[in-house]
Amino acid sequence: MLRVDWRAALGYTGRVLTWFAATLALPAAVALLADEALRPFAATGLFVLAVGLGLSRLGETDGLGPREAILTVALVWFAVGALGALPYVLAGSGTTARPVNAVFESFSGFTTTGATVMASISVETHGAALMLWRQETQWLGGMGIVVLAVALFPELSVGGTRLVGAEAPGPRTQKLTPRIVETARVLWLTYVALTALEVVALYGLHLAGLAPRMDLYAAVAHGFTTMPTGGFSPQARSVAAFSAAVQWVVVPFMVVAGVNFALFYRAFDDRSLAAFREDTEFRAYLGVLGAAVALVAGLLVVGDTRASLAGDGFALARHATFQAISIVTTTGYASADFATWGVPIQTLLVVAMFLGGSAGSTASAVKIVRWVVVSKSIRRTLLTTAHPAAMQPVRLGDDLLDERTVRGVHAFTLLYLLLFVVGTLAVLALGTTDGTSLSALEAASAAAATLGNVGPGVGTVGPMENYLGFPASTKLLLAALMYLGRLEVLTVLVLFTESYWRV
Repeated sequence: MLRVDWRAALGYTGRVLTWFAATLALPAAVALLADEALRPFAATGLFVLAVGLGLSRLGETDGLGPREAILTVALVWFAVGALGALPYVLAGSGTTARPVNAVFESFSGFTTTGATVMASISVETHGAALMLWRQETQWLGGMGIVVLAVALFPELSVGGTRLVGAEAPGPRTQKLTPRIVETARVLWLTYVALTALEVVALYGLHLAGLAPRMDLYAAVAHGFTTMPTGGFSPQARSVAAFSAAVQWVVVPFMVVAGVNFALFYRAFDDRSLAAFREDTEFRAYLGVLGAAVALVAGLLVVGDTRASLAGDGFALARHATFQAISIVTTTGYASADFATWGVPIQTLLVVAMFLGGSAGSTASAVKIVRWVVVSKSIRRTLLTTAHPAAMQPVRLGDDLLDERTVRGVHAFTLLYLLLFVVGTLAVLALGTTDGTSLSALEAASAAAATLGNVGPGVGTVGPMENYLGFPASTKLLLAALMYLGRLEVLTVLVLFTESYWRV
């Protein structure tokens, strides 16, 4: 007998989709202002609304249990990724008009991956409205679609804590206020405020004459993709197409996007920075960023790529800082073509793709808090190997972690690495459409960049290249890795176990 109320899950999914249809209004408005085709967005919005209304009639959301919450989150994200591909197909412009490519681009957007199959990334080719939809998908996916639904519609908050816990990135879900609706609103208001701040800062550079190409459209587009650590840019050369001032302004926002958003609320509520000083993960996060920047800068100095940056030591420091932070936080922007920086730096950046930001941030990958727990448990194992009678609990700051939590972190990390290995082997086996052989590093970077929601890899999938050369089977595989990575792997894989459905 089934132990999961799938009708309730479908009903909740439908209710989320009914409001999701409204998000097509922004690109539709841009289409009207730019005198572009309205049909891709109007037709998609009406179709999504119809699907949502149809599904919402299948079941009520009362008594949404933990299993139903997991199924709902998995269904919502799958449906949004699939339906979000329709504007690309209906627009009929460029390579994203093909259904498989449209699905890839849509999942890459909503999962904040930033990998692309666009052969020509420009407003001139695709239109301002479609390119803004591409940016908006990342902004919607950054803080979480279900979290936004709970924040906007209190009637959807039945089982909201479980839903937010199933969707939110990281092993810790923190309830900041007595009601989960208020917590969701706090997170999204913080997210909106930081996005607006970045847009103002970037457009301010333009008005000051420091960023001629950063007009209001570009500022909004990059605000929409920095805070969700997404990395989509309306420019083919990413942030490298803009001035050094733009790159320096984007850096702190990438750092902020990788911080647990709960810390901002606590700092604001307490009128103190104590929450940041006392947080073990935050301190580790800053340490990892500093180490990554230093290693990339060091390799640039001793390698043969320094001259290719065409600048002095300040330019080297800027590129090292920008690129290291971009990859660690899984943003995926590029200030230069790091695929030309030599194998040592490329290998280092691929390794950095596994780090990620903090739990409760918009960053993806394994997350710093898990690596902290893994390192502490390894140190404990070494201690107890030498001193079998020693008692050494694993602590995270002042919190004592129970063994179930530690085992869960180990299981997740091992499963994540296993998926990466399988993904790498599959990419190598499937090859490319033109028969060009991939190097092991290129295949590994493609798997790591999609599973970790980073975006660009190295070589043929480098920051100035794209994923267009892969066959349809590989694109669907990589889209699946994006989906798995954004939902923290377990939320999806548990659905394929018999114990989830019947035990």
